[in-house]
This record gives sequence, structure tokens and C-alpha cells, in this order.
Amino acid sequence: MTASASVRSLPSEWAPQSGVMLTWPHSQSDWAANLTAVEQVYLDLARVICRHEKLLVVCYDAAHQQHIHAQLQTHVDLAQVVFTLQPSNDSWARDHGPITVLKQNQPLLLDFQFNGWGGKYAHDLDNQITTGLHTAGIFGNTPLDRIDLILEGGSIDSDGEGSLLTTRACLCHPGRNPHLSITDIENQLKQLLGVERILWLEHGWLAGDDTDSHIDMLARFCDARTIAYTACDDAEDEHYPELSAMHAELTAMTQHNGQAYELVALPLPQAMHTRQGHRLPASYANFLIINEAVLVPQYGDPADAIALQRLTTCFPEREVIGINCRAVIEQFGSLHCLTMQLPAGVLNVS
Repeated sequence: MTASASVRSLPSEWAPQSGVMLTWPHSQSDWAANLTAVEQVYLDLARVICRHEKLLVVCYDAAHQQHIHAQLQTHVDLAQVVFTLQPSNDSWARDHGPITVLKQNQPLLLDFQFNGWGGKYAHDLDNQITTGLHTAGIFGNTPLDRIDLILEGGSIDSDGEGSLLTTRACLCHPGRNPHLSITDIENQLKQLLGVERILWLEHGWLAGDDTDSHIDMLARFCDARTIAYTACDDAEDEHYPELSAMHAELTAMTQHNGQAYELVALPLPQAMHTRQGHRLPASYANFLIINEAVLVPQYGDPADAIALQRLTTCFPEREVIGINCRAVIEQFGSLHCLTMQLPAGVLNVS
């Protein structure tokens, strides 16, 4: 074990949580044309989350908070909701929210830099959200470190036991940290996150994914021995070469004890397209683990039921719940991308 790993650790998503963060969509964002449909997804998410833990809702301004409050009061127990004001460019909390590590078994928030997925989109407001929430006291006495490294939460996945799963295409993209080599990035991640080893995927890609292959669209830990991954069995599909190569890489990876991972294939839904004809990156790997439940994207596709059934086998002690994400995928992300879990001890609920 490295010296940093003995001090810090990156919890798995299935570790106990104090809440889930949602940055609510608003009319000043790219959601404007489809806001009603997207807000229904948020209401569905809120309803399930509030049954299991607290919900942190980041509102654009006071009028936006009043609007959200009026919607939520007929869907959830408002005692479960923490509202806060912080303007945002967009609503992908996974990538602008805090990443929590444990330092000597106490939570520490890391505020990595966010640059709009390599400078593709406006991000000036999003990059200030975590610091703003901390200054407002939302996280109580939990300390926060602001980190110069550009890193998005959707680009990494932890088994909670020192292994980090990620993709070279994203973390080594020249739009993020061009001055750093892969060795530099690996060393920083080990030091900052307290991980012992990084499992790099060289392959894995979805058409329409503008994150440069975030791991949470491709492969996810379900426990320290099991990885669920996006699979393609159709040799005529454009994804077949990359996803087949990714499967081969996952097959060759081993756990800490040297044994192979148990791999669970999640099907690709049928091709979905924007009005302009561009394929959308629909993925069932973009599920969210919360206390006692797992929320799984659904797209109105025959493969929805297959994904639910396979993930139910991965999480036998949790309720597996489908959430209709067809409206969300229009902006190239899904359920996990919208959310950021806050481990136990982080959210100030007093």
C-alpha cells in the first residue's frame, strides 16, 4: 500500500451516503427547449432519492428555488430536501460536484477544476459551484481542498478498496491537462484520492458521447469483484470494434487477489438519434447507487428490462428502480451524469 493510500481512500458508490446532489435544470441552460420533459426526470429522481436519503437541490436563483419548491412539494417529503442558491451553466452535477475522499476516516471534499469537458462548453459558473456550496455552509464542517487538476467525477469509478477504473481517452485528452503525462496524472490521482492502482481502459466509446469516453457510460464497479459494462453483440453496429476491445481488456484485468473480475454485460439500446440525425450515447452503465437502491436509466427500449434484470443480480440487497431518461439523453448524458452522491458525514442536515 502506498503512503497516500494509508491516509486517504476513495469510497465506493455503495458506501453509506448522507445525500445526493442535483443541480436543477433551468431556462438559461441548454435544457430550455425541453425543460418540462427534463424536469419530470428530476422529479422522478427526487421522489426515489428522498425515500432513502437527503436531497441537495442547487437552484439558479431565488425565483428558480420557488419554482422547484412548488413542484417538489407534491412529490416528496420536503423535510428530506436541502435547497441552496448557486448559479450554474448546466446541470451535470457528476462533473462539477465535489469528489469526497476519506482522510484518516473523516470526509474531505476535493474541488477539482472543471473546464467544460475539455473546453467544449461554457463552464465558468459550474466551476464555482462546489466552492460556493462550501462557503454557504452546505457541507457543515467538512473541509474542502481546491485542486488545480482538471478531473470530472464521471471519468472515474472506485471499488472502495484502492482500485480506480478509468479511460485513457478522457484523462489524457489534450483539452484537460495537456502539460501532464499519463504517469504524472496517475501519480496525482494516487496521492489525491488515496488509490493504490489505476485500471486504465484503452478502448471504449459511444457515438454522441462528448465527454471523451467517461467511464460511467462504459464500465462500473458493482462491488469489488464485479464490473457491469456496456456490451455490443451486433457486428454491424459502429460500436462493435471498440466495445469488443474494451471487453477483452476487462477480461484481462484482475482483482487485488489476482482473480479475474466477474463481468456482467449490459446491452446497448437500439440506436436513438437527435433531430439532426446524430446518434445519442444511451447507456445502462450510467446507473446510480444510493442507500438501499440502484437507479437505472430507461429509454423506452426492449433492452430496458434486460438491463434491470442483470443489475438486479448485481445488487441483490438493493431495490433496482428504472428511471425514464429518454429526455435527458438528448443532451448526451444520463442519470448518473446528473447526480453526485455525498458520502456519510458530508451534507449538513442540522
